[in-house]
Order: sequence, then C-alpha cells, then structure tokens
Amino acid sequence: MINFQENDLSLESQWRAIILFGKNSATYKFAFAKALLELVDKEKTRISLTDLSEPFSRHIVEHLKQNEKQGTSASSKFLQACNDHIKGNLSQELLLQQTEKLGFNNVVDAFQNVNKGVIPNPFYHKDYKKGKKDIVITDDLLKLKESFHFQNFNQEVEGRWKLVETAWNLNINPNLLEVRYDEGSSLFYIEENDFMRRVDITSVRNSLNGYQKGKCFYSFQDISILEGSLKVCDVDHFLPHISKREHAQAGGNINGVWNLVLSDSSINREKNARVPALRFLERLHHRNEFYIQSKHPLAETIINQTGKTEQQRKSFLQKHYDIAKNRSITTWSPSIELKGTF
Repeated sequence: MINFQENDLSLESQWRAIILFGKNSATYKFAFAKALLELVDKEKTRISLTDLSEPFSRHIVEHLKQNEKQGTSASSKFLQACNDHIKGNLSQELLLQQTEKLGFNNVVDAFQNVNKGVIPNPFYHKDYKKGKKDIVITDDLLKLKESFHFQNFNQEVEGRWKLVETAWNLNINPNLLEVRYDEGSSLFYIEENDFMRRVDITSVRNSLNGYQKGKCFYSFQDISILEGSLKVCDVDHFLPHISKREHAQAGGNINGVWNLVLSDSSINREKNARVPALRFLERLHHRNEFYIQSKHPLAETIINQTGKTEQQRKSFLQKHYDIAKNRSITTWSPSIELKGTF
C-alpha cells in the first residue's frame, strides 16, 4: 500500500488524510470539517458544540436537499430531525437543540482518526467539563489556517462529500461504475444505467486537488482551485489526446480519471500536449492508488478502467505510456521542478 503521508507529515497532508482516507459511515465528517474551517476562519480558538450546531446542521441540510442518503445506517434520529426541518415540521431553534444533542455523538472523537490512530498533530482536543462541551483549537490548526492551501480546503471537502454521497444514492453495481469527465464544463458525472440520465457530481479540480496535495503534478508548485485566483490550475491529460485512437484500440480511455491531473497553468502551456518524462509515470501510479485507497466512486472507476490488482494497473499505465511515447518519440520535463512527496 502506498502511504499518502510517507515522507510527508505536513499539517496540510494530515488534514487531507482525514478528509480522503478517514472512515465514512456517515457524511457527518464532512459537515464537521466545513463547520470547523468556517469557525476557525473567524478566529475562534475555543468552540462550543452550541457554536458548531448552526454551521454543522446547515451543511447537512443543504446536502440532504440534494441527496437523501447521508449515511450507511438504516435510520438516524439526527438526520430525521434535519429532514423534519426541511419539511417545515421542526423549527430552526429545535433543530439546533437536536443537533447539539445528537449530531456530535461520534464525529468529535472519530474525526482525527486515520488508519486506526489519531493523526500526529491533532487540530483540537475535547474539553467536556462542568456541563460544558467545548473543543479547543490547537496551534497546529491555527498554523494550518495561515497555509496557502487553507483556501482550497473547503472546496476539497465539498468535492469529496459529493463523491461519497453519490455512491450511496445511486443504485449502480460497482463493477459497472464509471465516473466520466466533461471537458467543457470541467465536471465529473455519472450516467444512471436504467434511464441513461446524466448526474453531475462535482468539479474535477475540487476532486483531484487533495490527492495531489495541492501541488502541480509536474512542477510540485502550489496551485489553487479557486476560480479567479492568479494560481488557478488547469486540468491536464497526462498522456495527450494525439494518440487517442491507439489508446482506445488498446482498451484505454484517454479521458478516463486515471489520466487526468492538475497542473500549474504556465507549466501546462509549456507541456503543450507532450508526453512527460518516464519518472512522472510512477507519480501517476501513486496518485491513482491514493484514489483506490480512499474508496467511492473514483476508486471503482479507476479499477474498472485500469485493472483489479496493483500490478495490472502498473502494466496498464506502462502499456499506454509506451503507446504515447512511440507516437511522440521525445519526452518533456518541466522547466521548474520542486521535490515531490509522492
């Protein structure tokens, strides 16, 4: 197994490990993350469950309006309260009371656990004393707030949330699951089998950025996924379109998730549809394995597109790299290349 945090215990990678690899039995983790980001951005360092209740329930309600299933459990008193509020049968005041009572029973303790252990630098600790229930923000989360990557975290959480809830709400056999890429709108979408109805999932940038650790795939410079940012990244095909027919004949969809990466826009213009140097193929394999370890539904898509075992997936990438290399003869390396961590 390729470890997302191998050679990289940065605070940014610890946060992303929580969002991408923590267990998902309900989407509370994502609502909690968004609420935490919102309150920390307002300079709060001690947050009561009362403070958390409004943003936490708001994010859950917003998603429930779009996708009914927000957990794997057959029933949930908290989700029922949210649904009652949506239907107009429960006031905002009572929803917040129910949220404080029911919404945080597991998520506060479980949020910082990855691979059966707490992350090395916890972002908060509980202070449940004398009838008060607070979480105290640590210096590490305050440091993270000053990071360049903090601006991207909310969108990354949202992208991951939409992928998870889509997998739960669409009745699709995992063996047939394929997340598709709409280049024009830069969206991931799925077509439901029975009616061939297109279901848009989320922004490609939001989905991919966390798995690349917020870095340009080639140069490893910081990138942004915020529209209008001077450093907003491009979505790039690792292997270029020019050999599309040959790849298709060999069983490869050049528009597949496995072949999409995020690149600094100036680096992408420099690449100009050339084939990257061979050393970048291992990075692509690592990035794809991160998807597979994180589950739902990009994982199933990549497995279906490239192979059921890691060795099959390696062989698939090498075969298609050779097809592209034979067509172009020469390879490309970026003019700027910082040390990578995957």
